Amino acid sequence: MPQLKQSIIVLLLSYLLTGCMVGPDFHSPSPPITQTYTKTPLPNKTASITTAGKAGYAQQFVTGQAIPAEWWALYHSLPLNNLITTGLANSPNLAAAKATLRQAQENLNAQIGTLLFPSISAQLNPQRQSYAGASIGGGVPSSVFNLYNASVNVAYTLDMFGNARRQVEAARAQVDYEYYELNAAYLTLTANIVTTAIAVASLQAQIATTHQLIQADTNQLAIINKQFNLGGASQENVLAQQTLLEQTRALLPPLEKNLAQSQHALAVLVGSFPSQSQLPDINLDNLTLPAMLPVSLPSALVRQRPDIQATEALLHQASAQVGVATANLYPQITLNGSYGWASNVPSTLFHPLSNTWSIGGQLLQPIFNGGALRAERRAAIAAYEQAYEQYRQTVLQAFQNVADSLRALETDARELKAQKRAEIASRATLQLTRKQFRLGAVNYINVLNAEQQYQQTVIKRIQAQTARYSDTAALFQALGGGWWNGAVTR
Repeated sequence: MPQLKQSIIVLLLSYLLTGCMVGPDFHSPSPPITQTYTKTPLPNKTASITTAGKAGYAQQFVTGQAIPAEWWALYHSLPLNNLITTGLANSPNLAAAKATLRQAQENLNAQIGTLLFPSISAQLNPQRQSYAGASIGGGVPSSVFNLYNASVNVAYTLDMFGNARRQVEAARAQVDYEYYELNAAYLTLTANIVTTAIAVASLQAQIATTHQLIQADTNQLAIINKQFNLGGASQENVLAQQTLLEQTRALLPPLEKNLAQSQHALAVLVGSFPSQSQLPDINLDNLTLPAMLPVSLPSALVRQRPDIQATEALLHQASAQVGVATANLYPQITLNGSYGWASNVPSTLFHPLSNTWSIGGQLLQPIFNGGALRAERRAAIAAYEQAYEQYRQTVLQAFQNVADSLRALETDARELKAQKRAEIASRATLQLTRKQFRLGAVNYINVLNAEQQYQQTVIKRIQAQTARYSDTAALFQALGGGWWNGAVTR
């Protein structure tokens, strides 16, 4: 037993002396040097139009403002909040991401236990053997006997050049990757629920407006039919109005199809079957447009976006693998020891005279392997370079997402303003044209043109309202969604 204790002490001292690690030490890439997201400066706030309701409010860009973790609450919609809560509780994608993170954490624990600590095992080996006496000569008769062995074995590979620690570093980077992937799944899920719910509300508003237009066209057709029966209108006018009515009715099926598909998508996002979902009604006009829009500093974006953090974790993993491949070129020393007992009868197995022990070691130095180890190192370096370029691409796409969202917020606000004015003007034009037609000042073609123009402006105004709400969600998603403020923790 004293020899075993000495062996363990030697192993621990050796472990403390293994401080050298070959290969590169990973450092996070420097943040981008750009100071802005868009080529031309943004206005301090977006355009506004009071006649467009809450969707027409101005939104102010605030540089450096904190992003709340529950950013969707800024819409002040209880049904929307409930959808998010349900989705977070029931989403299979989110549950799968959590399980993958747990798997990576346990794999890391296994790597640490296997690579950084000595292997200690107990062994009990009873045997019954027979040997031929002739094999040793002298007419010795054959013999059958029992042999009992009991031992404790210790083995440890010295991590002199950091091979084991680099493998653990790679496993820890994999845990980081899965953690950021979980937060990316969280962000994608919440953003998709918001935008899909807004799309559902928009389509419902467009369908309701189309029904109103159909009713107006139906009423107008009844008037034209009366005028035709009294001789005040031609059959051509009746047919033209009937054509307009059918054209308006033809707008409904595509809208209803898109609504059904959006509702199905929303049901799946919140973790339910389309046939069993009970989605709350979200009125587009009841949504509040967030007035203050955060604009993170470009240097902070790389720390906020979970997809950027995930690709950085992969870059870290690739860096550690270069260290592993480099350490494989150097000697590997393994120490082992055994302390135990051997006897041919159980009663004397643990007697002092039955004691056995051994201490040994092994040095392995690759000499010739056809250049395989150096090729593996070059491959690891190439993999690192690939990971770095993928990281750069992810950063560029992230900046594009933010730039697109900011420009969309600014331009779509102006579009809504123009569309609302066009709607007001087209409604006034329609009313005036109908009045002129009743007085005989214009023909019915003018009325039809005015009605078609009004229908188009109403639908486009609803779509412009929808764009403002969706643009806001896209900006929060592009900036990272505030997950670091408490979305998903380790």
